[in-house]
Amino acid sequence: MSEETQNTAQLGEKIVEVLKTIFDPEIPVDIYELGLIYDVFVNEDNDVKVLMTLTTPNCPVAETLPVEVEEKIKSIDEVNEAEVEITFDPPWSQDLMSEEAKLELGLL
Repeated sequence: MSEETQNTAQLGEKIVEVLKTIFDPEIPVDIYELGLIYDVFVNEDNDVKVLMTLTTPNCPVAETLPVEVEEKIKSIDEVNEAEVEITFDPPWSQDLMSEEAKLELGLL
């Protein structure tokens, strides 16, 4: 593994840690465990792009949650730029939640 790949992987882990500090206001589980984060891309310039969804298109935090995600990722020293893209394809469902999230919400 090249040093660059290793640095990118470490940054990816830091990003996941930050994402786990952001909670959906309606569900007491972080957005990562909820399965709202579809993908995190980090390039060699440490530009980050997050592909995420919301529980519903008219989610009450549709305006603020992506901004919070972007701001928190930008707060990581190594991150150069951060961009959050919202998608509803595929639409979010409970199947995307981690076992931990399902357990937390009494779905298991």
